[in-house]
Amino acid sequence: MNNLEISVISPVYGAASLLPELVARIDKTLSKITSEYEIILVEDNSPDNSWEIINQIVETNDRVVGLSLSRNFGQQNALTAGFDYATGDYIITLDCDLQDEPENIEYLYHKALEGYEIVFASRVDRQDGFIKKTASFLFYKVLGYLTETQQDNSIANYILYSRKAVDAMAKMGDYYRYYPMLNKWVGFKSVKLSISHAKRKDNMLSSYTYRKRLRLAFSTIVAFSDKPLRLILGLGFIFVLLSLSVALILVVRYITMGHEVSGWLSVFLSIWFLSGITTITLGLIGIYIGKIFETVKNRPTYLIKGITRKS
Repeated sequence: MNNLEISVISPVYGAASLLPELVARIDKTLSKITSEYEIILVEDNSPDNSWEIINQIVETNDRVVGLSLSRNFGQQNALTAGFDYATGDYIITLDCDLQDEPENIEYLYHKALEGYEIVFASRVDRQDGFIKKTASFLFYKVLGYLTETQQDNSIANYILYSRKAVDAMAKMGDYYRYYPMLNKWVGFKSVKLSISHAKRKDNMLSSYTYRKRLRLAFSTIVAFSDKPLRLILGLGFIFVLLSLSVALILVVRYITMGHEVSGWLSVFLSIWFLSGITTITLGLIGIYIGKIFETVKNRPTYLIKGITRKS
């Protein structure tokens, strides 16, 4: 199959009522740019009737391809499935909740024609609650510090990639995939473009719970950085130096002032404190080993249950 001009990928979860409008607005925008395009909707085992709606859309729109995953693999792996099936020279990813307005695809595309391989959509006047925006800000600050990269909390999944950039990311063998990190690692000429950010039309709460976000954050930090291990190592050296300093002070006081070292409580607390540090250290190492174990099993990052497209 010859490559199309543009592929648009949208992971689908918990937004069935928005899908017809999403596809209609993407269609309207892309038809102004090219006649060679496709829309890939990756249904990530959504609890609603999203797959049924996708099949209905496919019956009347030969531009749409529906992929149904065998279980919920998560947004990043759903994007991977979309990348693997996309045939466009330019691939655009966006969420299905219409907060990423499809009309902005045109601006991203024309910016890419200036020679950029990756165009990031930066959300201005973000339409999210205070808690969500604050949590996002803190997450990216911690992620940037622990991975030693520059992170921008105004950028999410609304991104245009060239075929070259997508092929480069596909070569990376990471089992735990987080595209805001992968697209920085591959490099290439990139630019940030300010766009508007809309409120969610169906007034539903995001299915991306804080628990899921924390799990994603922890997995991402462990997958992309060994800095937590280095911090623990540094902490260990600090405790060793402190212990030696205290021991030296106690010896000097005993020799010069005759103060005897006593206090079973201080010894008891020290043992518990150091045991806690040891347990944390071993636990952190165990997490890294667990991630290695998951990776070496070489399991696929997603499984396709069904594919639908108009014949």
